[in-house]
Amino acid sequence: MSLRAKTAMYGLLCVLAIPFIFPTWWMVTSSVKPVSDIFAFPPSIIPSAISFDAYRDVFTLQPFAQQYWNSMYIAIVVTIGTLCVASMAGYAFARIKFPGANALFLVILTGLLIPSEVTIVPLFQMFNSWGLIDTHWPLIWVPIFGAPSVLATFIMRQFFLALPNELEEAARMDGLGRFAMFRQIALPLARPALGAVAIFTFLHSWNLYLEPIVFLSSSEKFTLPQALTQFVDAYGGPMWNIQLSAASLTAIPVLVVFVIAQRQFIEGLAHTGLKG
Repeated sequence: MSLRAKTAMYGLLCVLAIPFIFPTWWMVTSSVKPVSDIFAFPPSIIPSAISFDAYRDVFTLQPFAQQYWNSMYIAIVVTIGTLCVASMAGYAFARIKFPGANALFLVILTGLLIPSEVTIVPLFQMFNSWGLIDTHWPLIWVPIFGAPSVLATFIMRQFFLALPNELEEAARMDGLGRFAMFRQIALPLARPALGAVAIFTFLHSWNLYLEPIVFLSSSEKFTLPQALTQFVDAYGGPMWNIQLSAASLTAIPVLVVFVIAQRQFIEGLAHTGLKG
């Protein structure tokens, strides 16, 4: 490809990226604007005056630091738990032959077709009978053993199916058992798929909204999606500058996780057949 063609292509990509970048830029810049300038028309790209008072108010109006930690540790635990469950289940469905494996896998995949709203009432009754309402346990158990884990299992299975059989045959000749083959051979090779699963899972847990508003009632136990709705004035109206400041802080971990794992994420999609 010639230099002129490359320049034209990158220029076109930059133009096409504007609709995706502008909302984030507007959110961040509006968080430091005066409230009167947030909805000015036409919208200002660069703030005329900058104030970080809204970021201070985020932490004084409610226990935002605790809520931030709640979302962070829940997302990390859910991601690690899902990686463990999905990698072992995906390996079992891909490499271990047992009667009814395909039928059982199809049954598991039907979990992707069931909306979370359908199961939320039975789940609430179950966790209520266990005395786990207004705790973080439902927010950990439901994603690990629910629909997100099903998608993760599918991704891992597709990746393990593509591994050459010769790898396991050589490992078996060296005296390795099934779990040793999984841990020492299959799992290290599955780094791209694990990266894709980690991003999907972390993002899902970080943005989880329905389950927190059902299972949690104490503000100090809220997660960030639920906490963002609590920044309202005395009349119930939104405090826009504070909400935008909180939303800007909320987006940071997602961006960090994606930047760290983006290479594995792209390779994982390519190996599992999910690319467009």
